[in-house]
Amino acid sequence: MKGRTLQDLIAEGEHQQQDFKYEISSISKIAHSLSAFANTDGGRLLVGVRDNGRIAGVRSEEEIYMIDAAATSYCFPPVSCYWETVVEEGHTVLIVTIEKSEDRPVRAKEQDGQKRAYVRIADENIVASPVHLALWKQQNTSSGAFIPLNEKELEILQMFSATPQGFTLNQFYKKAGINRYKAIRILADYIRFGVVDMVFRDHQFFFVEKKEL
Repeated sequence: MKGRTLQDLIAEGEHQQQDFKYEISSISKIAHSLSAFANTDGGRLLVGVRDNGRIAGVRSEEEIYMIDAAATSYCFPPVSCYWETVVEEGHTVLIVTIEKSEDRPVRAKEQDGQKRAYVRIADENIVASPVHLALWKQQNTSSGAFIPLNEKELEILQMFSATPQGFTLNQFYKKAGINRYKAIRILADYIRFGVVDMVFRDHQFFFVEKKEL
């Protein structure tokens, strides 16, 4: 915790790199959190802490085994994490630190057997968009990429300037008159080269022109 107490961490509340868990009751659900932290900026789980910050304590050692199973058997590739226990107010709290993955996407195995990647936005775990997946694929390859500035590409870039609120993926490919696959690739390129930002609002990902600082 690098000099910070448990109370210091709790005082921060839940945010992009910290989540409170009253208990671990499902391996697949905790895998969502591990995937989200590993795919974003890493983070911490405070297990045995209620959503309001009150300390309840870890209820069973089984919760430690469930976290380990989630990290090693329900996340693909496995998630690197470590934990420590802190006793506060007579209760044991488990602090789980998840490292940002260098091999994204990290997918979590769902109860139905499907594997989905998650990202952490504010205090929520959100299913990654197809553009996230394309961007990670680009970042994992050694080959370079460029944005061809032909007439069509210039027309697409002008769309973003003319639409400050941006587009969802579906809105983008319909407006641009291209197929969904090509739209995903273009948006990943634009994000990679700092032309477009991906923002989450109204429970959707929007792609907006990146503003210069």
